[in-house]
Amino acid sequence: MSVNCFNGRMTDATPPTDPYRSTPQPLSASDERLWSTLIHIGGIFFGFIPALVGYLVLKDRGPFVRSHTLTALNFQLTMLIAYVVGYVLTFILIGFLVLAAVGIVVLIFSIIAAIAANKGENYKYPLTIEFIK
Repeated sequence: MSVNCFNGRMTDATPPTDPYRSTPQPLSASDERLWSTLIHIGGIFFGFIPALVGYLVLKDRGPFVRSHTLTALNFQLTMLIAYVVGYVLTFILIGFLVLAAVGIVVLIFSIIAAIAANKGENYKYPLTIEFIK
């Protein structure tokens, strides 16, 4: 028996469950691969935003997708710092080369990571600072 919060009487009713506190359902292996691939590809077009959203939303849905979103987020944050340095250096004209190099690195490594994720393999980006562990 439990006490009803509204009138203080004993009832047989169980307290309602909070739908916002339920544990998320795990993703299937194919869904984990799909989301990991999309997050790596999304980083090419939208920077760190897909990795951040993916990490916050999907981190509890499976170990594979958590690993890939975390890796992608750390890589994209590292490349964001490189972009900022490149923009600052444009005042002395070397920044254009830095921006071009960072763009090429993001494109190539994101495609390699997306292919690895699609195959179900783990991938670790080179040149990455691990902000989040």
